[in-house]
Amino acid sequence: MPQEAREDGAAGRKVALVTGAGSGIGRAVALALVADNWTVVLAGRRPDALEETARQVGYAGIEGPAVLPVPTDVTRPEEVGALFTTIRDRFGRLDLLFNNAGAFGPPVPVEELSYDDWRAVVDVNLDGAFLCAQAAFRTMKEQDPQGGRIINNGSISAHVPRPHSIAYTATKHAMTGLTKSLSLDGRPYRIACGQIDIGNAATEMTGRMQAGILQANGRTEIEPVMDAADVARTVAHMAALPLEANVQFATVMATAMPYIGRG
Repeated sequence: MPQEAREDGAAGRKVALVTGAGSGIGRAVALALVADNWTVVLAGRRPDALEETARQVGYAGIEGPAVLPVPTDVTRPEEVGALFTTIRDRFGRLDLLFNNAGAFGPPVPVEELSYDDWRAVVDVNLDGAFLCAQAAFRTMKEQDPQGGRIINNGSISAHVPRPHSIAYTATKHAMTGLTKSLSLDGRPYRIACGQIDIGNAATEMTGRMQAGILQANGRTEIEPVMDAADVARTVAHMAALPLEANVQFATVMATAMPYIGRG
């Protein structure tokens, strides 16, 4: 059974939703937000992984942090709708969405990428991000007091591609457009939207970088990585700003990774 957030223990805390919260950056951000006294709703496709994130958060009695796992497939509009209904029914509002759920897809040449594999990446990275942002926008616009913040997880690939990454790269470029449009459309309603572009955080999804990954010059090389907690601190900083201030775009990367000068 999900470990439900309690209204009495969560009183006075702002409410955040983290998608892709079952591992990696999502888990690290959830931990950082709870440490900053947020109530955090954990969304992801794997209930067991969400429960592990909730277990790592832990409880410290009635005044301790609150966390609510809600298994959700962000590619399904009906599940996203149910997620936001749960948030509104349980907490009455949403102050932060960290739009983090994502997928890489197979690292194959463009001519070998199947349509199903292309579609799977677009469904999660773009469609899922849109569905959650749209639902968050509606909630933040209608709640009292009005407003909130959306932080989209972009990528270094929102700026420059890796070889054999057309689906991932295309969706991350699209994420930048999503961020800009949400930021503009949110102005009248005190909805701030920013984007964090992450390079080489050490997670399950980036394991191949530590084993050796194809470079633009055709070589396969090991790349440096950074701790996901370093990313989480930046997200927590962005989240803590008053709605009158916004980090529009931030880049956090392993210092020596091949980004500046890539290719």
